[in-house]
Parts: sequence; structure tokens; C-alpha cells
Amino acid sequence: MHSTQGNCSHEDPKRTSTQFQDTLIMLLEIKNLSVSFGRDEKKNTVVEDISMSVDSGETVALIGESGSGKSVTALSVLQLLPYPQAQHSKTSSIRFSNTELIGANKETIRRIRGNRISMIFQEPMTSLNPLHTIEKQISEVLFLHKGLSKQECKNRVIELLELVNIPDPRSRLNYFPHQLSGGQRQRVMIAMALANDPDLLIADEPTTAVDVTVQAQLLQLLRNIQKRLGMAILLITHDLRVVSKIASKVYVMQSGKIVESGPIPQTFDAPRHDYTKMLIGSKPSGSSMPLKADSRVTLSVRDLRVWYPIKKGLLRRTHGFVKAVDNVSFTLHEGETLGVVGESGSGKSSLGAACVRLVDSTGEIQLLSDRIDTLSQKELLPHRKQLQIVFQDPFGSLSPRMTVSQIIGEGVTLHGLARSTTELNEIIDQALDDVGLARDSRDRYPHEFSGGQRQRISIARAFAVRPKLIILDEPTSALDLSIQSQIIALLRRLQDKYSMSYLFISHDLSVIKALSHRVIVMKNGQIVEQGETQTLFEKPSSNYTQELIAAAMDIDPV
Repeated sequence: MHSTQGNCSHEDPKRTSTQFQDTLIMLLEIKNLSVSFGRDEKKNTVVEDISMSVDSGETVALIGESGSGKSVTALSVLQLLPYPQAQHSKTSSIRFSNTELIGANKETIRRIRGNRISMIFQEPMTSLNPLHTIEKQISEVLFLHKGLSKQECKNRVIELLELVNIPDPRSRLNYFPHQLSGGQRQRVMIAMALANDPDLLIADEPTTAVDVTVQAQLLQLLRNIQKRLGMAILLITHDLRVVSKIASKVYVMQSGKIVESGPIPQTFDAPRHDYTKMLIGSKPSGSSMPLKADSRVTLSVRDLRVWYPIKKGLLRRTHGFVKAVDNVSFTLHEGETLGVVGESGSGKSSLGAACVRLVDSTGEIQLLSDRIDTLSQKELLPHRKQLQIVFQDPFGSLSPRMTVSQIIGEGVTLHGLARSTTELNEIIDQALDDVGLARDSRDRYPHEFSGGQRQRISIARAFAVRPKLIILDEPTSALDLSIQSQIIALLRRLQDKYSMSYLFISHDLSVIKALSHRVIVMKNGQIVEQGETQTLFEKPSSNYTQELIAAAMDIDPV
């Protein structure tokens, strides 16, 4: 890895928004960047000879499927790759405001990273410190780069949380990451990245975990801040809808190479490369498989409540409750998919966790012919084979110390579904085939995969034991569009073959529409509307459902 420390003294001071409006200056220039991991015969090149640029005040999108090299490129800019395992070629160059970053000394990187360049990471739960409050984590950035007082930091943190639409931000200052929904955690990450008004914001899948209405708010927020500060944005995403709304220029990556680039209208309206055409043409489609007339009830929920106590004071007495799920009732039949939609914090994930007895709840939960809400965890164990869950955050739900084969095979072994090692390996190979992962990946660890690939490992783990019910909590949110379509087709095929039932939790209405037989809409822990999928999408009765559909489909409310 070469060093160019002699070029590190030409750092420009921050420019004002007026100067940004007068002229566009190249802010970030990447030339001939190649990134490889390992050495000699084990050397694996993941980014190969790419060049791109971002001008001041410009929004540039870097798109491509999982594993194409997008995130590695972004991490190279901030020098966050695991060196020396990661190597840049001798011809690689990354210049920010005339400062060479590859090989720059620690002081130079520290002055730029988190101050002039900020980054929003893809997986907020693993990027936020689980032991620190939200206030402390955002304040740390302000202390380090701005030297603000404790009270000034607190005021700025509240202002930032308001900017990213965190409800009642003052009361959330002492929350820990696990007390927030996935979308709320992502908004905290955005607030942290914007704390120092950076010149360049690198946003790695910033709206992955955010529902459609909040997505629209966040995109508008980024546009407003960009206009006010002249901030440039490098947007890394698989969501082409987001790209078309905010970016002016796009680079398309495939297998570590840039295969096409250009202005958004030109590239999207008349793509030249077959890969770009495939990305643009990929979107969830189709409809659910017809239900059998005599299908039995797989899951019955009656008056379900999940109330989290609010504790205050030295003695931590309960002063109220967060009603995450409040008197929810529904049934789910064999072979049926019930979609659950709603904004972040509406109670979707708490509902799914309660159904698999991962959080305390009251009310009746009946799985097949057995009530499971009254069972102890030991008594519940035999029922776990019929009841599986795929979590929203694949990296947090996979053990970093286990290989893929161990992760998938653990449940199979626990429930005695394989009579021999050979049969166990066959089940694992079939699960990998089902989710589109190569069989030779079985001996690798979760950190060696992209976010989308890790989600497919989670899905393979759930499918391997052939349950009757799978709770799918945002299973496609981390996947690019082409893989989303594959996963939806896979879910349909397995559902038809094994008569599995799905409780499908998502903020992506296009995915819900493509897979669900029925849909329930949640807000503030309660069901505001439910019905057949086609009817609900064509004639929503509640104003809230109309707003969700309008935000998703880019149409005005009915």
C-alpha cells in the first residue's frame, strides 16, 4: 500500500454556501482505485480500477447489487478498511479537497473523518454503541470536533433529533439503541453524521430501515441541508427510486467495476449496459398464491398487548407504559401470508417478537392447536420447530463465531431433523441453494458477506427446519431489487410446496403487495385497518393507509 503523505498539507478551509452556489469545485476524486484482501494466491480483488468524482454541492449515486464493491469503495474514502488485510494498488488515489487520503497520516485523517466527511452506515444497530445513550453518542462527535460545552452539546443533540423527526427528542436523550425501532436507529445515525455540518456526506443505504413516509421526509431533509450548507452527498444504495429522487449523477457497479455512469435522466431513460437495464427492470411483482378453501388456522392472536414500562427516578419506579402493541387480534391460515405495515415505531416488530415469545406480552397466542402464551421457555422448546423468525438486522442476529454451515445446521441438529452428518450436509446445501448462495460459502463467517448476503443466510437458517410459520421482520430491506424479486419468488415457491404461513412485516409496500394475501395496517401499536391486499391497496378506508400508499406510489392521497 503506497503512501503520499507529502501531499497532506494542502487541505482547503470550509467554504460557505454562497461560494458553492457560484461554482462547482471537484471535492472528491477517486482515480484507478483497486482494493484487494489477502495476499499471494489467496488475494481477492473486490474493487478493480474504478474512477469517479463528486463535486461540491452535488449528489452522486453509486448503485449495484450486494457484493458489487460499493461499501468497500466508501470505506476506502474514510480509510476504514481493515489494514493491512485490505490493500490498495500502487496506482490508487483518493483526493479530497486536494488532500490525498490513501497513505495520509493519522492526524490528517482524524481532522477530516467525522468532521469534513461523515458517513451513515448501513446497519445502525451494529454501528451504534449498545452501552451508551443516544445523547452521549451524538455528543461525542460534537465534543471531539467542535469543543462545545455539555449544555451546548445537549441543545445541539435535541436540534438534530428534531431535524430527523425523532418523536419527543428530549425524552429520548437517555434511550439506548435497543430501545428504538430500526428506523429510529437509522435516524439517529443520520443525526450523528450531520452534527458537524460536513462538506461530504457518504450515505450507505441511509433509507434501508425507514418506512416510505419517513423516507420521503429524510430525503427532503437531506436536500434542505444540502441546499443550506452546499454539502455534497455520495449516496450508496440499491433503491433506484431513492436515486431518481435525489441524485443528479450515477455510477453503476458490477463485480467491483464501474460498468456505466452518467446523468440520472440519461442513464435511467436510455441505459447502455445490460446490467443497468437489469437493475432498472427489477422490481417486486406478481401476487400471492391462491389459498386452499379448507386451510386450517396456523396462528390465532387475541387481545395481544406488549407494554414497555417507563421507569424514572433513583428507585426506577414505573411512571407509565409505552404501548408498543395494544389489544391486537388476528388469525393467520395455513399457506397464507399476512402483511403487516406501518411506520417505524408503530409496533410491527414488537408484534412479531411477541408471537414467537421473545418479549413479554399479555393476551392469547395459539399456534396450530396449542396455546403457547402460557408456556414456559422450556415447555415452548418443542414448538420452536414450527415457529421461526427472520430478523431485520442480519449482522446482529448471526453469531460472528459460527460458520454458515454451523448457523444453518444448528436448528436442524437441535430438533433432531438429520439422522447423519451426510443428511445434515444435504439439508444445509439445499438451504443454500434455496436462497441463492454458493455451496462453497458454507465454511465462511458472516463478516465475510455483504448485508444482502447475510440476510439470505438468516432466511436459509429459518427455512432449514421446515416450520409451519415464519415471522419475517423486514427480510428484504437489506436486499437489492433483483434479489428482492428472487426472494419473493422463493417465498412463494416454498409456501406452495410446504404450506408454510408467513407473518410478513415490512415498510416496503411493493413487497407487501406482491406477496401478501391480507394486510393489517398498524399505527401507535393498534390496527387501524385490515383487509384483502388488492382491496386495501385500491380502496384504503383510513387516512393513514392512504398516506402510506401515496408515499409509496408517488401519488396524491385518494
